[in-house]
Amino acid sequence: MPDPKNPQKARDRQDRTGASAEGLSDAPDSAPEPFEPPPETAADRRRRRAQFLRELHEAKALRDRVQPRRARAARMRQAMRMRTFRW
Repeated sequence: MPDPKNPQKARDRQDRTGASAEGLSDAPDSAPEPFEPPPETAADRRRRRAQFLRELHEAKALRDRVQPRRARAARMRQAMRMRTFRW
């Protein structure tokens, strides 16, 4: 509701399009529907998983090359675990 004593406030409430903040008459009746991607198939999931595992293996190999001492210690710990494992 415009203030009759201060018309400047009413002008300040208007946005760039000229619609007042009090009543948006230009607004659509319903909101646009959000975009929904098609359902993922099992083949798509396997393809993404294979790509992820390739990248993970590559990253681990790079880390082993960059930090050989840590990689050797990890191999020794794994070997110790395997030697002490009981069925």
